[in-house]
Amino acid sequence: MNWDRLISIEDMEAAINSLLETGAKVGADSWQQRVQNQTPHCKFGEQGICCRICSMGPCRITPKSPRGICGCDAHGIVARNYLRFTAGGAATHSDHGRSICHTLYKASPDGDYHVTDPEKLLKIAAEWGVETDGRDIYDVAHEVAETALLEYGKPFGTQRFLKRAPEHTQEIWRNMGIEPRAIDREVSQSLHMTHMGCSSLPEALIRHSLRAGLSDGWGGSMMGTEFSDVLFGTPKPVDTHANLGVMEKDMVNIIVHGHDPSLSEMIVFYAQDPEMIALAKENGAKGINIAGVCCTSNEVTMRHGIPMAGNFLQQENVVLTGACEAIVVDVQCIFPALGPLSKCFHTKFITTSPIARMPDSEFIEFSEETAAEKARMIVKLAVENFKNRNQDIVNIPDMKTHARVGYSVEAIKKCLDGVTNSHVDETGTTMPLVDAVKSGVIRGAVAMVGCNNPKVRADYSHIELMKKLLENDIIVIVSGCSAQAAAKAGLMDPDAKDCCGEGLRRVCELVGIPPVLHMGSCVDISRMMILASDIAKDWGINISQIPLCGCAPEWMSEKAVSIGNYVVATGIDTFLGVEPFCEGSEEVIELLRGETGCKQWVEANFTVEKDIEKMGDLMIEAIEAKRVALGI
Repeated sequence: MNWDRLISIEDMEAAINSLLETGAKVGADSWQQRVQNQTPHCKFGEQGICCRICSMGPCRITPKSPRGICGCDAHGIVARNYLRFTAGGAATHSDHGRSICHTLYKASPDGDYHVTDPEKLLKIAAEWGVETDGRDIYDVAHEVAETALLEYGKPFGTQRFLKRAPEHTQEIWRNMGIEPRAIDREVSQSLHMTHMGCSSLPEALIRHSLRAGLSDGWGGSMMGTEFSDVLFGTPKPVDTHANLGVMEKDMVNIIVHGHDPSLSEMIVFYAQDPEMIALAKENGAKGINIAGVCCTSNEVTMRHGIPMAGNFLQQENVVLTGACEAIVVDVQCIFPALGPLSKCFHTKFITTSPIARMPDSEFIEFSEETAAEKARMIVKLAVENFKNRNQDIVNIPDMKTHARVGYSVEAIKKCLDGVTNSHVDETGTTMPLVDAVKSGVIRGAVAMVGCNNPKVRADYSHIELMKKLLENDIIVIVSGCSAQAAAKAGLMDPDAKDCCGEGLRRVCELVGIPPVLHMGSCVDISRMMILASDIAKDWGINISQIPLCGCAPEWMSEKAVSIGNYVVATGIDTFLGVEPFCEGSEEVIELLRGETGCKQWVEANFTVEKDIEKMGDLMIEAIEAKRVALGI
């Protein structure tokens, strides 16, 4: 395969090392240094066998003391910790979704936020039984938003979006008692179950972990995705650029970072304001350049083509270029280190959410009611800061790739319509993809998601796994930091088809897609669940039968564990490259990875494999095994 057209990991690392030299000159530290200072990590924590739920402890399990003071053993402690980890992730993603629901409720024709995709809104309204005939679109939006908000705390029933899953999957959830009820109830019950003197039975705790995860993936995250589309537009393919080379030496560079698009959408809007551009020129710049980091980057790139500066472990690097006038953050995955780091440069570190207050930052509280005012204020601060830049230490790596992004489920089906004979076959389905898999032209698919983690070489696992899968005619769909890893390497360029096996290359040529499809941010993994459901329905099989795997090779956050739980609970085998603090309990490992727990309950389970070459082989084997089982 011709991998020469790609940006190599080694080239990216060399560029980062150059930036670290700049940091050393101005007295800045880095995550690389902090990793060294924190190594080795606590072995009790890594194995999940320490407990600090009550003040009788903290307790830790050893051969000398196999039970905590209350009598809980390693298996109960590991399982409780796992559920609490899951609950943290489910709460985080779901609260993001709640914020988007509030934004939709505040939308109005003359306000700061508008209904951009009324067709999608009407579709959801019909799905939920909200009357639409003869009503103003904003009246519909407000009722849908209110109905969505009730999903967080309704006293009875289960989540509305569960009905999108195939009946077989819904039946599994009912029979296993893991249908999520009110979103907040599942998070709250997770904390109740793990309180001192409640559950210590691993099976019960892991089962509720699946339920809490489902409340995120088919609840909070799905609402975050769907209503962001309603407000800001459903993504469709758009061209952009990625990597640190998107920073502009002669422009005001504003970096948006975090996860909530309500803020970044406004920043993008006011960065295009002629008055702001004129002010930038008055301050010596040629204009204003917006770039993104982490999932906020994914949100604005797939709707506006805003360039992607980098993913999670690249957030410090944008400041280290010396060319960042402001890094504007909302919530989640933000390094507190950005505060003291920014003080080493001219960069303004601007926090905007009461949920994410940090030292050494300038706090400008952002809300739906004051969105325009505060966004304009932030852009103006960044523009006026350009004159304070020290041009002598500016170091922008000459590293930039082309990427095509924005493959929502709707966009994928639109692409597939291009190879559908509309005189014979129905359009708007996944059948062309199903037919390609049935014929063997495409062997299967991998949904690759997740973070960066300093425990493994940054981006290496994502990129090397993608390359291996593409060589074997396995299409890759991505979100979150995995998506940005692919973009930085050049794997989202349509020309990357030349790096694929013969079958996948031909499909990419015919459909006009890159071999790695960008589906959005972390909450947009809910899009992957909808896509898997639609494929299963169109094919007439169960989700667990599709030649499909999930993969998070560099995951690090609580959100990632919640995601893993709902992907597995949906029937998709999931492969992890980092251990989720469970090695201290053989029982928990069996429930998560063996044949008697998740596999028996929901027809899928986890595999943990730290060797990336082996993980790739295992995923290929799993996909081929599913093909054999289907007789294809």
